[in-house]
Amino acid sequence: MQRPFTSVIFSTKKMTWLRYCVCVLLWVSWWWGKEAATAMAFTGVNMENEIPSTLDGPFRPLTIPLDASLRTGSEDLPSYDPRLVKRVPSIFPEQIMLALSTSPHDMWLSWITGDAQIGPKVTPLEPSSVESEVYYGTESGSYAHFARGESHVYNQTYPFQGLLNYTSGIIHRVLITGLRPSTKYYYRCGDTSLSALSEEREFVTPPTSGPHNYLNRIAVIGDLGLTENSSSTFDHLVENDPSLVLMVGDMVYANNYRTIGNKGVACYECDFPNTPIRETYQPRWDAWGRFMEPLLSHVPMMVLGGNHDIEPQAGGITFASYSARFAVPSQESGSNSSLYYSFNAGGVHFIMLAAYIDYNQTGAQYAWLKQDLANIDREVTPWVVASWHPPWYNSYTNHYQEFECMRQQLEDILYAYGVDLVFNGHVHAYERTNRVYNYNLNPCGPVYITIGDGGNIEKLATNHADAPGYCPKEVYKPEYGGVCPFNYTSGPAKGKFCWDRQPDWSAFRESSFGHGILEVKNATHALWTWHRNQDAYGNVGDRIYIVRQPEMCIHGVAFM
Repeated sequence: MQRPFTSVIFSTKKMTWLRYCVCVLLWVSWWWGKEAATAMAFTGVNMENEIPSTLDGPFRPLTIPLDASLRTGSEDLPSYDPRLVKRVPSIFPEQIMLALSTSPHDMWLSWITGDAQIGPKVTPLEPSSVESEVYYGTESGSYAHFARGESHVYNQTYPFQGLLNYTSGIIHRVLITGLRPSTKYYYRCGDTSLSALSEEREFVTPPTSGPHNYLNRIAVIGDLGLTENSSSTFDHLVENDPSLVLMVGDMVYANNYRTIGNKGVACYECDFPNTPIRETYQPRWDAWGRFMEPLLSHVPMMVLGGNHDIEPQAGGITFASYSARFAVPSQESGSNSSLYYSFNAGGVHFIMLAAYIDYNQTGAQYAWLKQDLANIDREVTPWVVASWHPPWYNSYTNHYQEFECMRQQLEDILYAYGVDLVFNGHVHAYERTNRVYNYNLNPCGPVYITIGDGGNIEKLATNHADAPGYCPKEVYKPEYGGVCPFNYTSGPAKGKFCWDRQPDWSAFRESSFGHGILEVKNATHALWTWHRNQDAYGNVGDRIYIVRQPEMCIHGVAFM
């Protein structure tokens, strides 16, 4: 077990004196009676094999050295791979995916029919030519209920000589309502008038929101792509039998291709420095939908947009494929954008934020976030989990402090409302922090987990900003927003842009491909496990109980 790191500094920035005093009392209780406090707080969870908890922290920073035998990257799967090719006639449903709504009584279902087109000139399909129907029930082969939805197509066009345009198949989307929580349903989707229904699939609805109701396992993946490494990540994830998949952005990496397809590259700017716009090869989205369908047709996936999902077109159009392909409960959660929204899954409230549109305190997303946080009832959903694509707490050289501006805009309100856990991607490696706020160790701050290690074509991040010679000379300019380089104001790195050793707030980091599983046990304890692709099933790369202390950390304090 890792031993706690005892150098703790509390930030008082924008904290009420009451909250500050509570944090000091928490530190004193940890220092003088950690073992007793842990025993009293811990009930009903099996701690066999001495799995550490956040109550044992903060931990001394630990780096697992890079395994030289690992391949740090692999090429994309070819388009003729059996997992990527179309397997049904044109009018039949494919790329079937589920997504949660804000209520356990509802479930989103989407699929695609028809054939996408790519070429200099493309003609969009007529969405109304194929109906959007779902037949479902609680008994296999018996479908007592029916739902109808809407359909649409999207285009990815480039008004530049030599570039190819794309128009999608017909994307169908149905909101199934009136479902019973924690119930298995069987369904078929398609168009009965064309005798084109899918084979039978099934899904299980989430439990009702409440402090004793939780999904069995929530899988968390990021920056997946479509490589051999991605395939290994996917296979390991399926073995863990998740009840929900949380995808923290950068799904496909279609923008690592030219519009003509051919071969994807690890660095687009390096291989194609003179293209008039960052091109994409949209058929990779269709291939990814087929690749993921065996899982996502019976397990819901919740998504957010990463930088590789922006895919700009002429005229300022962005996120066209992301917005068209994925159903998310934006309207149900009061958002006016599919790029940020929230939902409940049992006793957990999830907040999905957007880093590549306006996140400033004067903008619509911030206003929505403030209202969403104020509406949370911790008696109903004790856990609050937030997610966005690029990490704020990142000790790797790649993307170091890239979204410091976003942290400065949003961290205070997330801390004030007691967000428990944050998931990010973007950096192609794994890192877990101690509880932290404003770069200082703080027992009431969230645990931040970077899990951008899904296996995409751009390879692993292996260099650390604290290693000699690897501190960036400047901040990489992100796709949205400016740069806000920050020199640390306290602690061993005071006055510096980078630490000269692994930062105190970084508890564990390793460059390996993998995925994570979150198992919320009760209102105070959740087991987090990171599974590395190179490990046999059942082995783990990192495991810790994340423990909430609502009696010590005051949530929902007045925020001005």
